[in-house]
Amino acid sequence: MPSSDSPLRRSWRSLTEFAPHGHAHWIALRAGVSFGVPLLLLWAIDRLDLALPATFGAFTALYGRANAYRSRAAMQTSAATVLVAAVALGTTLAAADTGPWVLVVALTATGAVATLASIAWSWHPPGALFPVFAVGATSSTGAAASEVLPHVAVAAATAVLALVVGTLGALTPSRRRPRSAWDAPLHRALHSPRTLEEVARVALVVGAAGASAVALDLGHAYWAAVGGAAVASGPSTGHQVLRGLHRAVGTTVGVVVAGGLLALEPNPLATILVVIVLQVIAELLVGRNYAVALVAITPCALLMVSLGSDAPASTLVFDRVVDTVLGVLVGLAIVLGWDRWFTARRRGSR
Repeated sequence: MPSSDSPLRRSWRSLTEFAPHGHAHWIALRAGVSFGVPLLLLWAIDRLDLALPATFGAFTALYGRANAYRSRAAMQTSAATVLVAAVALGTTLAAADTGPWVLVVALTATGAVATLASIAWSWHPPGALFPVFAVGATSSTGAAASEVLPHVAVAAATAVLALVVGTLGALTPSRRRPRSAWDAPLHRALHSPRTLEEVARVALVVGAAGASAVALDLGHAYWAAVGGAAVASGPSTGHQVLRGLHRAVGTTVGVVVAGGLLALEPNPLATILVVIVLQVIAELLVGRNYAVALVAITPCALLMVSLGSDAPASTLVFDRVVDTVLGVLVGLAIVLGWDRWFTARRRGSR
């Protein structure tokens, strides 16, 4: 019988616990502007076919939330480079109509490269989740070869906007000095002997999750890879397991919210406005309680995908929850097995 403070009980209790606010309103404001301005502009010129690349460029705003301006700009520049490259890769795959197994290879490679970049530039949030999501989502747009360059250009432009928004505060006096954990072009962790191990582990999780979804012939298989990438991100196995639990629970509740919103069949402008509000709410919560934040993140992601997809709402909702749970389960299995295997090896080498 589990004790009153067993790891299992602590894990479930964490679903209702909230960390301090941490001045999240400024991060949420930056995210709202970085997402809202491009999407509203695209709506105004009737080019919502470019909404997905614009969104992934705007993801640049989510990095370096607690860093000082100089280190935040450096971190966001590295993240923007990877995100724009991910949009270029995903859109190229869409134009070439390469098929699901080539996508799995691309997602695996993206997971490896993004993890290496995350370690090298000390990304916060860490990991490969956003770049993997960018490749998967843009690969499903059905873009033609002539549309690859416009998609990449829009992603780059919104990334630059996010960078500008992220540095505007440097022009005004600040009452507090945000912490700066980045002080060199390459973070010293890049030289750690465990860097290759981390890159290989994330690539294995992303590839196995995506391959499992494709083998089961599930729609939107890249969501399984995203779920796996979310689990693989974290400083320890315990944190990764906890993140997997939060991901599964938060996504399940979030798809209920998403189903209700999609059932209303909002017009494009209403969809954009809801996406902006949900993104702001997500940034207010993500540093405090990941599961609760996912109740906003999940419908936000589904609404963004719906802007560039003709798939029925019921299909999007079903695929999201099934693929995410599959990705989380595959990720947890690999993370726990990997940790046990490497722990046994290290003990044996003593």
